[in-house]
Amino acid sequence: MKGKSYLLISAVIFALVAILHLVRLIGHWSVQIGAFAVPLWGSWLGLFIAAALSIWAFRLMTERRGSYR
Repeated sequence: MKGKSYLLISAVIFALVAILHLVRLIGHWSVQIGAFAVPLWGSWLGLFIAAALSIWAFRLMTERRGSYR
């Protein structure tokens, strides 16, 4: 897999994860993992981290457009 393809796939996956966290926050969906209920602040954290990683991957892909072939 070429570097540009890897960055694009990573950026899209992280963007989808960020969107899912945002939808959970808007809909106030509850998440239960075994006996542990995941608090909503966990989705805030997940949203910020996933969005930052997605933006980072998109920026790397566009900045180094000529070096990945």
